[in-house]
Amino acid sequence: MRRLADAERAGILQTLEKGIAASPVLAGFGVKVRAARGRFYMERQRQGGESEPYTEVWGRFTPLAGAKKELLLEAERRSGSWFEVARGQAAKLIRVVASDTRGTFHALGSLDASLRRLGEGQERLPMIVDDSGKFVYADTNEGCSVQEALFHYFGLPVEVVAEPSGWYSYHRRPRIVEASKDRTRVLVRFTAESMSGAVFGGTCLYAQREGHWGAYTIKPSESQTIAQAEAWLVKRKWRAW
Repeated sequence: MRRLADAERAGILQTLEKGIAASPVLAGFGVKVRAARGRFYMERQRQGGESEPYTEVWGRFTPLAGAKKELLLEAERRSGSWFEVARGQAAKLIRVVASDTRGTFHALGSLDASLRRLGEGQERLPMIVDDSGKFVYADTNEGCSVQEALFHYFGLPVEVVAEPSGWYSYHRRPRIVEASKDRTRVLVRFTAESMSGAVFGGTCLYAQREGHWGAYTIKPSESQTIAQAEAWLVKRKWRAW
């Protein structure tokens, strides 16, 4: 790890903050960068449900010895265990974070890119379902990711689209299984493939209740349809699996 002069430290911090401000997703999450012990920590404040709010560390940037202006970007696999994501200058690395589609940080890279296309006064891009049942942008007929459809077509807020964050961190890929005509219910299957080739995963119901969206993980045996998943949740007073 290379020690930084005060001016260089301030410059890197400013560059990272500028990159966060330019990213609709990172800015929407309220991501902050904090300098501590020679590194830069990327953090987000989370609500703890019934518990107190807490700080979630998304990653850290370490100045590399012998490499002027180059930083090492790492993510935390578990407490105290870090792994390398990328190397480069601050501006490049914050773009790596913003464009993440695998779930290392948030998996909303495609949504971030689409939000950068918003025009004056636009909050969401117009989207339709084409004749084959695919979600596409109305102006270009361009296809989109599940995350883009959840935000632009169904109207979910960014923080709900990012859930279940634990599944994204294990690189599970989402697929829309069913959606209600009034766009207030979306059943999404998340799957991943093991080293042996076996496919596994889980199902999440995104539901709007009393004007607020939530993400509810569903017991596998109750996850075939929206009606089945919702009936199961009602019995549990909307406690996810």
